[in-house]
Amino acid sequence: MAKKTPATMAMDKSGKPYELLEYDYDPNAPSIGLQAAQAMGLPPSQVFKTLMTLAGDEALVAVVPSDHELNLKALAQAAGKKSAAMMKGPDAERVTGYKIGGISPLGQKKRLRTFLDQSALGFDFIVVNGGQRGLQIKAAALDLMAATSATAAKIATD
Repeated sequence: MAKKTPATMAMDKSGKPYELLEYDYDPNAPSIGLQAAQAMGLPPSQVFKTLMTLAGDEALVAVVPSDHELNLKALAQAAGKKSAAMMKGPDAERVTGYKIGGISPLGQKKRLRTFLDQSALGFDFIVVNGGQRGLQIKAAALDLMAATSATAAKIATD
């Protein structure tokens, strides 16, 4: 599989091992992450979605299991900010260089502070978006954290 995206190039540059997984992306799915998990036959708790947020004037990346929601208060606290809010779709695309449904925590236009829900550390591997719709990166959570300089924190809802 010779898919090259900024996300896969970031993983290559990190030197960390990973696998690419592909699935049939459904643009009409109510939840892209849940649809991806189902299409790949993986537990939704192991397929993580990348959410773009704003905390004050700082753009932040939040990576949470696809079967959970982001706890904005917990993210703000982890980032040392008063509050956080979801970024609007067009702004997320402009900031990351990716299209909605293909936003990866890896290889964004500019490296932003990234927070990974700590539940990821309980798995042998997790799956995150590979930088295009229908493409996912499977890797160890610690390797993804190293490649993104992410901080692990409890940022997903219970």
